[in-house]
Amino acid sequence: MDKLTNYRQSIKSLLSEYKSGEKPQENWESQLIFDEERDHYIWMKVGWNSSKRIYYSVIHFDIKNGKVWLQQNATDLNPADDLIALGIAREDLILGLQPPFKRPFTDYGVA
Repeated sequence: MDKLTNYRQSIKSLLSEYKSGEKPQENWESQLIFDEERDHYIWMKVGWNSSKRIYYSVIHFDIKNGKVWLQQNATDLNPADDLIALGIAREDLILGLQPPFKRPFTDYGVA
């Protein structure tokens, strides 16, 4: 399996695992959005809580230039380390949710 195929599969597997562990809700739902053509992978919450609209990305990954970008993480989970455990190279994981000037000080890749 080539690197890009492995990265896509690892991201989809991780997001599916995370989503499967949550409790179903009556008025809102979780959605997994996998766009392999453009390499966007998003776990969303969509629905209503009384009169308040729920619409946000829980975790969002992109693959750009052979690197996995963590764009959003609204959880207490650590998807970056979990992806490394699934075989994604640490130097190929970019914390896009961090400002560019901070990325060299993380334990992950820099783009």
